[in-house]
Amino acid sequence: MDRSQKADLVDQLKQVFTETSVVVVTRNLGLSVAQSTDLRLKMRDAGAQFKVAKNRLALIALDGTRYQPIGDLLKGPTALATSSDPVAAAKVAVDFAKTNDRLEIVGGAMGDTVLDVEGIKALAALPSLDELRAKIVGLIQAPASKIARTVNEPGAQLARVFAAYGAKEAA
Repeated sequence: MDRSQKADLVDQLKQVFTETSVVVVTRNLGLSVAQSTDLRLKMRDAGAQFKVAKNRLALIALDGTRYQPIGDLLKGPTALATSSDPVAAAKVAVDFAKTNDRLEIVGGAMGDTVLDVEGIKALAALPSLDELRAKIVGLIQAPASKIARTVNEPGAQLARVFAAYGAKEAA
């Protein structure tokens, strides 16, 4: 990799660090190509990215960003999982690490807050942005449907009473 390629990589990483909501640092303990591809696909499906970068270049890219404090975690064979949804990258990384002992969660950061392994696991346990939106829509729709049911119920009761009288007289 020549200097211009390294500079391009540093610029790309810096852009990722400025646009992302969460960074999860993982340690690769010998993932196979198939396992790594599977993890990348799961990350992509969740709206996250998984990138292996040289620690030295990642440290240069971290300089001047709000994620600079996680530079201490970049030791050994590490990879970075990032996403704009604060939960997506953490959720996929933790789920993958549960089923595969060759991926270890080291820590990470959400905004200016540095998270340890337990912090990343707690973040992964939270509902995703889409799940929260669905809950809010459900909460908003519930009162409206209850009001509509309450308004329609007296008319329905009257119709049932008249139908019963009609059936009684016909018999």
